[in-house]
Amino acid sequence: MAMDERKFRILQAIIDDYILTAVPVGSRTISKKYGMSLSSATIRNEMSDLEELGYLDQPHVSAGRVPSAKAYRLYVDQLLQGGRISQDDEQQVRAHFAGRTRQMEDVIDHAAQVLSSLTKYTAVVLPPTGTQPKIRNIQLVSVADNAALVVIVTDAGVVRDSVIRVSEELDSDALYSISRSLTAELTGCSLTEAVERIPQMMQRMSEQAQLIEGVGAVMHEHGEDIRPHVAIGGTANMLSYPEYSDMEKARSFLSLMETRDRLADIISQSGEMSFTVRIGPETGVPEMEDCSIVTMTYTAGNGQQGTIGVIGPTRMQYSRVLAAVNMIGRQLTQLLSDAPGEDIPRLE
Repeated sequence: MAMDERKFRILQAIIDDYILTAVPVGSRTISKKYGMSLSSATIRNEMSDLEELGYLDQPHVSAGRVPSAKAYRLYVDQLLQGGRISQDDEQQVRAHFAGRTRQMEDVIDHAAQVLSSLTKYTAVVLPPTGTQPKIRNIQLVSVADNAALVVIVTDAGVVRDSVIRVSEELDSDALYSISRSLTAELTGCSLTEAVERIPQMMQRMSEQAQLIEGVGAVMHEHGEDIRPHVAIGGTANMLSYPEYSDMEKARSFLSLMETRDRLADIISQSGEMSFTVRIGPETGVPEMEDCSIVTMTYTAGNGQQGTIGVIGPTRMQYSRVLAAVNMIGRQLTQLLSDAPGEDIPRLE
């Protein structure tokens, strides 16, 4: 049994209808709504063939059919010819990013929110690999006569704190003054870059050399331990779809969203392709067996690549999602690099 043009058309109509309604599709629905000039009996026979080929499932004996993961894969790989988001949406995206700060955390947080708003699904954005968080603020807080708490705040929202030994002569005012000097000197540096500057600062501020050396040791200790920021937008969007009306399924999904390190590993599995689409079981994640994941890489000015991902039900609107992801990817590339980003492949 072969997949001919008529079966393609019927399968595409079933997928389109199920994406919109989440209701099993019957032959009468296809016959009335999609104007194929085919009888219900003919459509039923074709649907039976599609079920035998593995493209349709029948949840109940008397119910219509629903697309299988194999059907969505065919839809993405062969039926989908690409699409674009509307001109209004594109202008909205450009306006959102115009003049935005170039702090990495702010940029990717905003990208995740915009992407989730466009698609109505859950969006995840990872920063370019290899980029280290930049220091925003350093504070020294007295906790004892000869000890101070070192608090390091970065643009990735990561706060690291450790206690170091300090001279008993340093009161709160003195520690505050040193904190301001350290912040002024090291703001915008990665922890690795900051550690490299510590010896010079010890020479210039010789009276506080021991304290500065202690701060440098804290930076060195935590420099390799900071994980990249994971931006998530629209987590609750998934709960509006009937697939997640089951409380246990919803709880598993929300729990996964809270496990940032695991989520980053799942989203970053994009291989060498600019775009990847993983459908249902292809995700390899039990909590996402009813989900699809669309990912795309974007490029920063240093050539390092980050990842954008959209998580939705397997019946997601793939054309719109691919177009939206493509648009956000190009905007991130333009924002984070001096190049115009036109090397990002377009769907149109």
